[in-house]
Amino acid sequence: MITKIDHIGVAVANLEESISLFEKLFGEQVAHRETVATEKVHTAFFEVGESHLELLQPSQDDSSMQKFLDKRGPGIQQLALTTTDIAADMKRLREAGFELLSDEPKKGANGTLVCFIHPRSANGILIELVQHSQ
Repeated sequence: MITKIDHIGVAVANLEESISLFEKLFGEQVAHRETVATEKVHTAFFEVGESHLELLQPSQDDSSMQKFLDKRGPGIQQLALTTTDIAADMKRLREAGFELLSDEPKKGANGTLVCFIHPRSANGILIELVQHSQ
């Protein structure tokens, strides 16, 4: 079951400059940094109330994040939704006609399980399902 907006992902070309910008904006330090090898990105999370802002910089030139930056430039890249049962939601959404980018959940940042919905089946928005570890 999808319970809330988890985070908004923002593609950035320079993580350090973007961290500095958002630290000034929020008046808070970055909460968590991590490299997610499976997605080929370096990430930095800011806590904003119950939600988070995730900055994403490609860690490799062949990453989908680098392709996004090359095509669209920096900006909002994804909307992530918290789910309590990612497998059940993946099944439900697949049956409802959404195009999932993987058949099984993958390991995401902060020990989460994630699955992405292709933008062409979600009004042009890349949707990420996120299940936090219990």
